[in-house]
Amino acid sequence: MIVVLAVLCLVDLWQVDKRYLNDGMFVPKSEREMPQQATAADSQILNDKSLGYRVLNFSTSTFNDNTTSYFHKSIGGYHPAKLRRYQEMIDKYIAPEMQAAMREISAKGGNMAEIQGYKTFPVLNMLNAKYFILPMQDGTTVPLTNIHAQGNGWFVDKIDYVADANAEYAGVGRIDVRHEAVADQRFKSVLGGARANDSTATVKLESYAPNHLEYAVGSKNGGIVAFSEIYYPGWTATVDGNPVVIGRVNYILRALNVKAGQHKVVLDFHPSSVQTTETIAYIAIVILLLSIIGAGYLEWKRRK
Repeated sequence: MIVVLAVLCLVDLWQVDKRYLNDGMFVPKSEREMPQQATAADSQILNDKSLGYRVLNFSTSTFNDNTTSYFHKSIGGYHPAKLRRYQEMIDKYIAPEMQAAMREISAKGGNMAEIQGYKTFPVLNMLNAKYFILPMQDGTTVPLTNIHAQGNGWFVDKIDYVADANAEYAGVGRIDVRHEAVADQRFKSVLGGARANDSTATVKLESYAPNHLEYAVGSKNGGIVAFSEIYYPGWTATVDGNPVVIGRVNYILRALNVKAGQHKVVLDFHPSSVQTTETIAYIAIVILLLSIIGAGYLEWKRRK
């Protein structure tokens, strides 16, 4: 019976597994390590070694394709489990701005200096889309530098506190995101008031990992810094090593109130829920092992 069951399982699993792990998936090491080939446009963008940019690909189905994300920090991409806030921004702001951007780029022959980017695609600038990948008629793609991108972070001169998230969502389309921000009033105690800053105020990303970012922030007057990163529960922040609470502006962005002077800001994502789950798991393993040892000892004692 054991032999029969083993043969049945082998045949069944072999047939099923071959659908997912077939001969075509056994490829040379070089091909396995580089499954996605860089285009000429990708290679040009990758020459920019700075940390401070994202890429928006107009040549693919931007929000149903992951190829751009293989090489770049992408505005688009795909995952079946979506952040609702970001999807809402796509529907109301990003998708219409992409259409408007293509019209303007076509009309101006790709001369970004002649396009009023702060009016045409402000949310894309807010998300730091420094490079656009554009499709050409011959099937190739070319990169275009967006000179209007706002960088990794910036000080806002004015902030409007509104009644709720719905008003915050609607307010993004009514402000000049280069200098203003809109926030849910529940973050007022966290962010406080904004102060006007001149061009000497800087926010520079010095170290990047998906769950750990380090910035050098400097200003004469201090105030509210909007970071071009998506707000999500579980992120923590420190300024010069001192913990601070992260606020939210413009419906999706992280923000902090930073005092005047030069500071090191660190944003980190190691949520306590993961540590709690790991602790429970380790305790359960220890209990299980002690139970097995105890049961073995009792059985040995009974037999003796």
